[in-house]
Amino acid sequence: MSGLERISQVFKGRAGTGGAAFMPYHPMGYPTRRETLASIRHMAAAGADLFEIGFPFSDPLADGPTIQAATHQALTQGTTTADCLSMAAELRAEGVTQPFCAMSYFNPIHRYGEVQFVADARTAGFDGLIIPDLPPEEGAEMETLCQAAGLALIYLLAPTSSPARMELVAQRSTGFIYLVSVMGTTGARAAVPRYLTDLVTRLKRHTQTPLGVGFGISTGAQAAQVAQLVEGVIVGSALVKAAGQADEGATLKRLATELAQGAHGD
Repeated sequence: MSGLERISQVFKGRAGTGGAAFMPYHPMGYPTRRETLASIRHMAAAGADLFEIGFPFSDPLADGPTIQAATHQALTQGTTTADCLSMAAELRAEGVTQPFCAMSYFNPIHRYGEVQFVADARTAGFDGLIIPDLPPEEGAEMETLCQAAGLALIYLLAPTSSPARMELVAQRSTGFIYLVSVMGTTGARAAVPRYLTDLVTRLKRHTQTPLGVGFGISTGAQAAQVAQLVEGVIVGSALVKAAGQADEGATLKRLATELAQGAHGD
């Protein structure tokens, strides 16, 4: 089964359940290599359906202060693109089965070599790529590489996206569409934006591809609210903050379980 097919199976498995897929983000190398592996194992056991695996980068334009600080710490500890691939392969060897989507800015991929990166990502056990600063207008080469490797290539849409932009991303994104729910950078918010329902309604006129909503979700109640609208609930900053607590993952386990239950409608 290809990576794209494995991602599709996640959404098919949640269809008709009244809930959505829980899709946590975690940056590789944070707080340490050992704790990265433990954090992902904890979230897998708590009910994660698909992981966004963050590759640290020195200029993370879309990330808020929590993820910026976490990826900076990972970089100062020497975490490289090759290390991220190695950690994913180790998690696969340990039996973590949920789909992995590499969340990386384009520069590290370009420096690694696009062809080699896609090949090594597939070998390491990745199922798709999310590249926040790669627009579909510039994504043809990466789309070709991913298609040949059986990997999804997920594009992002924002609240300000025009109907024409929605149509373009709907045509080109595979696996799911990453819908940014708020203006600005990532980070936990106190409430889900009121305009999200209208935004999702407008986007669904253009596509039947599953939608994953991220940027700002931090509680089980918010996850449950978003799950009534879309097929995937993406959580980053709140979980990264929890993973940074010096309590052997206890805070992370509690929050991940709460978020999974909210997303799944349990």
